[in-house]
Amino acid sequence: MSANPFLLAADNSPDLLPLLRENPSRASEQDSHGYSLVHAAASYNHLDLLRTLIREFNVDVNLRDEDEETALFVVETVEAARVLVEELGADVSIKGSDGYTAFQKIDEEGEFPEVAEYLKTKEEAGHTQTLPNGANGTNGTNADTNAAPPVPQGLNISLSTVAPTDETELEVDPEFRRRIEELAGRDDFNSDAGQAALRQLVEDAIAERNLADRNVRSRQD
Repeated sequence: MSANPFLLAADNSPDLLPLLRENPSRASEQDSHGYSLVHAAASYNHLDLLRTLIREFNVDVNLRDEDEETALFVVETVEAARVLVEELGADVSIKGSDGYTAFQKIDEEGEFPEVAEYLKTKEEAGHTQTLPNGANGTNGTNADTNAAPPVPQGLNISLSTVAPTDETELEVDPEFRRRIEELAGRDDFNSDAGQAALRQLVEDAIAERNLADRNVRSRQD
């Protein structure tokens, strides 16, 4: 009788990985209810096994069971949730057949409030990053994911100018241009840090514009 990989995964047995390496296709197996080795590793907090299944055996981190639920729905520790989301790229927005995300289901069950709180912050962060760029105002399609969030009314930032909407232009000094180009090339442009840096650039542009206006008025007076 062949070994049951689901039981081996639940026990984090050292026999599991040799078994999978002999037959890698078994890493993506699901039982009659859609339960997978990824679900088992996440549920029992076997983090190294979880990483190995996704990275070595290329199992889909968003593999769903018969209720359309991924491994995120069965985690019992923040550590497992963090590995799935931050290291392995699990999608926190996926909903099960009941219409709940992993956060909503775990929160409603009330057994693992810290996990629910963690997933809530990730779900909200995902909304924050997508909603400002999420629709183009006409057909609701997603905008470029690298697009910057809206800047204050009356100010338009580009790599060459910082211009008020009355179509007059204010040339950007070399240092300011360097900061804009550096920000545009950052991998974390859409992260909280990237957004904060963008806001700082906007504030600097406004301050520089106001200073220029005051200098012009002083010379005119």
